[in-house]
Amino acid sequence: MSVEARRLEENKRKPVPLVKWGPYVSERQWGTVREDYSTDGDAWHYFPFDHAHCRAYRWGEDGLAGISDYYQNLCFTLALWNGKDPILKERLFGLGNYEGNHGEDVKELYYYLDNIPTHTYMQYLYKYPQQAFPYELLRTENRNKSKLDPEYEILDTGVFNNNEYFDVTITYAKHDDEDIFIKIDITNRFTAAAPITILPTLFFYNRWQYTPDMEKPSISLVNKSSVITSHPKLDNFYFYFLNADDRLFTENETNTEIVTGIPNTSVFTKDAIGNAIINQKNKPVLRNKKTGTKFSAVYNFTINPGETQTVYCRLTNTQSKAPFAKGFEKIFDIRKQEADDFYALILPKGIDADLLNIQRQAIAGVLWSKQYYHFDVERWLTTSDGITPASATRLTGRNSDWTHLMNQDIISMPDTWEYPWYAAWDLAFQTISLAVADADFAKHQLLLIMREWYMKPDGQLPAYEWNFSDVNPPVQAWAALQVYYIEQKQTGRNDTEFLKKIFQKLLINFTWWVNRKDVKGNNIFEGGFLGLDNIGVFNRSFNYQGTMQLEQADGTSWMGMYALNMMDIAVEIALHDSSFEDTATKFFEHFIFIAEALNVHNLWNDEDKFFYDVLNVAGAEPMPLRIRSIVGLIPLFAVSNIFHGELDRLQEFKKRINWFENYRKKNGKFWPNEERGEQFEILLSLVKQDRLINLLTYLLDENEFLSQGGIRALSKYHLEHPYTTTVEGIAYTIQYDPGDSTSNMFGGNSNWRGPVWMPINFLIIQSIRKYGQFYGDSLQVECPTGSGNKMNLEQVADELTRRVITLFQKDADGNRKIYDSYNWFYKKPENQDLILFYEYFHGDSGRGLGASHQTGWTALVAELISEHTGKLK
Repeated sequence: MSVEARRLEENKRKPVPLVKWGPYVSERQWGTVREDYSTDGDAWHYFPFDHAHCRAYRWGEDGLAGISDYYQNLCFTLALWNGKDPILKERLFGLGNYEGNHGEDVKELYYYLDNIPTHTYMQYLYKYPQQAFPYELLRTENRNKSKLDPEYEILDTGVFNNNEYFDVTITYAKHDDEDIFIKIDITNRFTAAAPITILPTLFFYNRWQYTPDMEKPSISLVNKSSVITSHPKLDNFYFYFLNADDRLFTENETNTEIVTGIPNTSVFTKDAIGNAIINQKNKPVLRNKKTGTKFSAVYNFTINPGETQTVYCRLTNTQSKAPFAKGFEKIFDIRKQEADDFYALILPKGIDADLLNIQRQAIAGVLWSKQYYHFDVERWLTTSDGITPASATRLTGRNSDWTHLMNQDIISMPDTWEYPWYAAWDLAFQTISLAVADADFAKHQLLLIMREWYMKPDGQLPAYEWNFSDVNPPVQAWAALQVYYIEQKQTGRNDTEFLKKIFQKLLINFTWWVNRKDVKGNNIFEGGFLGLDNIGVFNRSFNYQGTMQLEQADGTSWMGMYALNMMDIAVEIALHDSSFEDTATKFFEHFIFIAEALNVHNLWNDEDKFFYDVLNVAGAEPMPLRIRSIVGLIPLFAVSNIFHGELDRLQEFKKRINWFENYRKKNGKFWPNEERGEQFEILLSLVKQDRLINLLTYLLDENEFLSQGGIRALSKYHLEHPYTTTVEGIAYTIQYDPGDSTSNMFGGNSNWRGPVWMPINFLIIQSIRKYGQFYGDSLQVECPTGSGNKMNLEQVADELTRRVITLFQKDADGNRKIYDSYNWFYKKPENQDLILFYEYFHGDSGRGLGASHQTGWTALVAELISEHTGKLK
């Protein structure tokens, strides 16, 4: 057992498997719903980036490469200045939704290099231009581009040409959980000497502005190399720093003159340190101030070409006479070795170094994406932020029916800049990558989203803060099983107690789906956009108020998958606790009814041999929406193999299955795909073998779904054959669109009309592998379609896995598909091992698109690599 593994064992004994200090500071708090107190719900305009440096937040903090305690009382982040920018680089810059031609987008270069579950060792790289940061150029160029143009990125601006930038590497190494050493390395990559100011910064989350009776915390100067903090809910901490050029204090409070036009009552505002550094404004005043709620040590360097300057700091709850004793630097080497030892035991051995690097950075990204999330909806709706008065309008506006929701937790985020809020179905995928490194935290996250301060009393799970009532695919049961099996494989532990806990809550959620999304009670489910944004020819979440109804192939299939997953959980528990056998039977039978509805109703199109959504209009024949998209492939996901021998241990379950099968067949009723195999008693799936072959023919066709980088979300067939339908006199059209979104649907910042998406590919691969395990060589298909190359389905899954992995891998020339036209930058020696985990990928080239740090679900590639390399061995 590695040192880190022993720490995790100790963590298990805590009520919540979390360490006190971690990377819990968001990379964007501005432009979020929880900071929006406007009456029109325009979060991007209400709290823009231009206010972030001078306006106190209400519900949390943000910063560059930051850490905090798990209640975010005290934060440490880094600020930089290159001598040319109009503001300090205290946080990552990006465009708001209306500023980008494809919605919001971060315009920075930063990388999660390393992390381990207890955050005893963490490393983060930020690339800072030596020229003035091109804020306005990025805004102007993107504003002038159309939806048909690619985004204008920071590498297009020229500021990184000729290596005219600094590499700023921040490394954290804990002595213990409340004693943290910090190392900041600044390397000049340019050919000439360049100035830079480094500001390690300590500050408190400003709760006192809304809690008048709260004792105001303070940071106070002890001597020229240390300060001490005092907070009513936190131990005193000492912040030590070596050889600073200056020490500046201010308050983490709003500059009202800038934000509202009201004169400030004090010079000590949130942006005062920046003004002192850049404009020398009030610098002596800030220097002479000996206490405040925000503090920066200041280091001024001129760094020669290729040279590195290093700043050391230490944040600890223990006073020390020699905080940087001789040899203290060794802590970084020790913790790095411990991190190496930890990953050596959990990642595959003897694999290609590039693949190992991809895995490690993927998991590091998931761990860096843990964030403190604070949101009390009732309080948010009924109070003021001190700028805009409380409004009756908001009481019936966004999220007004979620007043029970009171979140204050550390949650895994999809992307801490583009999506600095949890999303229910993203979180399910995130837990799989988390489980590889920290199964207990992964289980905690799945259980957390089910708790009463998240889940609605009627059983609905919160989607995301832009609209908690949106409906995402119900993948939590599937994720729970994945996490259970990952831990079982790693440790041999069968944590059926976890399965029991989550099963109880999933029962409530499953019932909500049945009662709310099966309008006719015929097991045909709706759900709206179901996380797939613009996958439909029109907005599938639109309410047509009874004039028409959309029956969804994917909604019904997700529920078939949900029922099977619940059956699988109940079966797994029943192997240890027979009282769950009856529940397994219940979900088995419910799955049969859903399978019947999907296959017998109008969702399967016999002419095209494909599943489609069906639009029912009063007085007209049901109209299939003949769009070849992943909506029609999702039925593949509902598949389960029951192992030989398991049924013999579950005699009541086996008896009921046999009776139900005989009854339905005797009465001419639908019976799903159930076949006997050598290793498995039964295969349950939504698609019979002939339809499975039909779907795979499309899926494996390179002119349809199959790309060099995985499965596209929309068939390439629609490039030359757009689909158009008319609803209530309005014509809607959908066409293959492999890159950024060209529609404004759901904000326009993601696109499901052609790109490759990791979570869907992961599910497709897993499902096809299950079919392959059952059928073996008895079922072979052409892969690719029309090639004449026959494969069994396990081999097909391997080939799809290989294709997805190649998105990230270097080719023979050192290029990675994800970087496309930016490979010139990523082939530089200092950049060749840097990996970004994009939200989705171009359907033809494989170029990374959307959010650039979506390790939330794109980190699933790490698990694919493990599975693939295991198969190769």
